[in-house]
Amino acid sequence: MKAIFAVPATLLLVYRAYSRNSLTPAGIFAAALTAIAHAVHPWNLPFVLLVVFFLAGTRATHVKENVKATLTLHSRGSSGGEGPRTHVQVLANSLTASVLTLLHAYQLRLRRNALIASPSAASSSNLGSLCFSWGGDLLVVGIIANYACVAADTFSSELGILSTGQPRLITSLTLRKVPCGTNGGVTLTGLGAGLLGSIVIVTASALLLPFCSDQTVGGLGGGNAWTNNQRRTLILGLAVWGLLGSVLDSILGGLFQATVKDVRTGKVVEGEGGTRVLVSGSTTDNYSKKAEVKAALLSGEGKDAVEKSDAVEDGDASLDKYDARRKYRRASFGDEKPSRVVETGHDLLDNNEVNFLMAFTMSFGAMAVASWYWNVPLWSIFPVGTPS
Repeated sequence: MKAIFAVPATLLLVYRAYSRNSLTPAGIFAAALTAIAHAVHPWNLPFVLLVVFFLAGTRATHVKENVKATLTLHSRGSSGGEGPRTHVQVLANSLTASVLTLLHAYQLRLRRNALIASPSAASSSNLGSLCFSWGGDLLVVGIIANYACVAADTFSSELGILSTGQPRLITSLTLRKVPCGTNGGVTLTGLGAGLLGSIVIVTASALLLPFCSDQTVGGLGGGNAWTNNQRRTLILGLAVWGLLGSVLDSILGGLFQATVKDVRTGKVVEGEGGTRVLVSGSTTDNYSKKAEVKAALLSGEGKDAVEKSDAVEDGDASLDKYDARRKYRRASFGDEKPSRVVETGHDLLDNNEVNFLMAFTMSFGAMAVASWYWNVPLWSIFPVGTPS
């Protein structure tokens, strides 16, 4: 993308994120680096897709923000809702696309050099085209797939929670009902919103892609031209693929991400910046310690045993009764029952890790499908697969 457009556009995005508190300071820095990685590509497509995803995702986040804040709880105890996004959240959604964009930009540079050195040799290979040819660049498919999937996931999460119907757990054989905000919970509204998010990205791609046409065939850097049916196949396939990415995110979240519920309100507790929500551990150890203290009392240890018992009540039997370090507070009602419990899933990944895994899997999955459909070797995504 030309610097005359990329530089002011990046500055405007940074200012917008800062003025509206959409990103944390570290998030703004990560977003600026991501924008630079997309702007070095000679096509406008990657940078514009990043901008469209950021603006559309931010807009979806602010839809009925006050209503959504009442549906979940924040891990700090306040009402829920999405706060400023962190650098980890930015990279979880865009890192895969950034790497693919840099790879494709490097490939185009090699092809351009090859055209200058030997025009007839470079233009004779479909992989040497500078426009987007039918049966050509797999990396372009991966870039679009990344943003189609993360946009679908964002729309599904931010708009699906407003559904009037209760979510159903996608990883449950009975599709049991779960609280709003549960990882793996899906609704028809959420699926429809996910498809809308994917369509937004794919539509932008269709308008910006430099498709090879009849005019480029046989020309310098040209490639196989696209028919209207082939364009429709690409657009429809990527739109559906984006929706499938949202579904995969729900499956991964339902299986590998713990959903924590507040026992008092029945609402899901959200971690700050997509991080894990801490849940108090089992109180079995405290029960056993208390039993030991009672036995000591019966054996005649007297005052020392009483002080030890008080220390157990404070969560640390090793500290003296008057030790200032005894400030441990348990997340319970005072009856040893935790106020937070795990509703579903396993605490293996946090929300950002699930998002990155989904984006990575779906991007490379889309390239693998295109590789099979076009009969183009998958290793062509690496620079060694480019004609020199």
